[in-house]
Amino acid sequence: MAQTNSLGVFEGQTDIGAMSHKGTVKYNPQTQQYTLTGSGANMWLKHDDFNFLWRKIKGDFILRADVAFIGKGANEHRKIGVMVRSTLDAGSKYVDVAVHGVKLTSMQYRNKTDDSTRQVISKIEDANVVQLERRGDTYTMSVARKGEPFTSDTFTTHEIGNDVYAGLFICAHDNSVVEKAIFSNVRVIIPAKSDFTPYKDYIGSNIEILDLATLNSRVIFQYEKSIQAPNWSRDGKYLLYNKNDLLYTFNLATGAPTLLNTGDVKRNNNDHVISFDGKMLAISSFGDKVKDNGKSVGYVVPITGGIPKRVTTVAPSYIHSWSPDGKYLIFTSQRNGNFDIYRVPSEGGDEVRLTTDAAYDDGSEYTPDGRYIYFNSVRSGHMQIWRMKADGSEQTQVTHSDFNDWFPHISPDGKWIVYISFLQSEVKPDDHPFYRHVYIQLMPIDGGPSKVIAYVYGGQGTINTPSWSPDSKRIAFVSNTDLLFPVFPIDK
Repeated sequence: MAQTNSLGVFEGQTDIGAMSHKGTVKYNPQTQQYTLTGSGANMWLKHDDFNFLWRKIKGDFILRADVAFIGKGANEHRKIGVMVRSTLDAGSKYVDVAVHGVKLTSMQYRNKTDDSTRQVISKIEDANVVQLERRGDTYTMSVARKGEPFTSDTFTTHEIGNDVYAGLFICAHDNSVVEKAIFSNVRVIIPAKSDFTPYKDYIGSNIEILDLATLNSRVIFQYEKSIQAPNWSRDGKYLLYNKNDLLYTFNLATGAPTLLNTGDVKRNNNDHVISFDGKMLAISSFGDKVKDNGKSVGYVVPITGGIPKRVTTVAPSYIHSWSPDGKYLIFTSQRNGNFDIYRVPSEGGDEVRLTTDAAYDDGSEYTPDGRYIYFNSVRSGHMQIWRMKADGSEQTQVTHSDFNDWFPHISPDGKWIVYISFLQSEVKPDDHPFYRHVYIQLMPIDGGPSKVIAYVYGGQGTINTPSWSPDSKRIAFVSNTDLLFPVFPIDK
């Protein structure tokens, strides 16, 4: 299920300025990668010569890509990157994020037509992930070496105009030769408006699948509003997600979504999890408005659907994991004003409190061998990943990052943990809202440094639930954008 457009998410390709060799674009719909070639003498001073792959866009946006030259190259000043441009003329006003052959990374800009170019140089050299974001008149360059967080610089101008051309570029810096580059994980994102109302106003959703060997991610499905929290089925054949208070399965072979029957339980949220044997599903759904004050409670239902059975007694309760033997469920519940982690038999029964710290605890998940439970807690001052034994003992902090880390998910082979990180500058430690800049990070189960495996505009609903493929080689997640120009298979 991929685009039929030969330019992917873009509308046109243009050689800007004087080009001795015609630039080319090749789009691979299976990998959703773009290969560009181009010549051109330079992108500097008062005019530019380069190959530009573009689409028209208005207002705020985020333009992101992984970039890499192919081959040694003829000139060390060759450039690739992402750009917005007022016109397709050689002397147009523009802003870009450029990776140079000499490893320099900079935000170049021209404020006046046919004026000289200026630049803001990043302290990060040899970057291969580049992002250009516009909010009002402020342009932000964010760059990273793959696996590391972004480093950002900003520039403010009202000269570029609201209606621009946005896209990818390549310049050989030598008009007699042709350079070649590949662009992966390309995203043109329309973010939520600054005045949107959380949990009332929604923008579109992408379901993406990330290959951990290549770190290339593909959009496989889109919805014009909110899709959240894809689980990967234990047989690897489908994803399960929530949409409009209902649960759906998405067939990975056919690309077809199907409503899952949950009886009269029809206010389902994004805390749902499949048992290790693949036979049962635990769901969280907003309960009776009188008995439960409309807050979330936990149920179990056969994986094929049916009449759910309630298993938690107190609302709110949010189920996060089955024990590997299927005998227990662990969940987060608020009691006496505090969120803690509890265990309950999957058939229902007495609940056992596993965490007692006064801080917010959430996001619990068993390891495949059942020995440990990983969770996130704010007890260190901001949200971090912790671990405890299955009986709640030996609670130990695992991450010590500068982010707010949520929702640890352990790979089926027991070797890795993925989790989502929110920026402390954007999000309070005890919150995980929609529509923020987040990282998906990967960490060895035995400890060691984490690395960023995906740079995402998302947050709530991105990776709340276990979403590993059964072979531990891929993960599914949700990213967000206002779908002004959907080009992937879309659900309405």
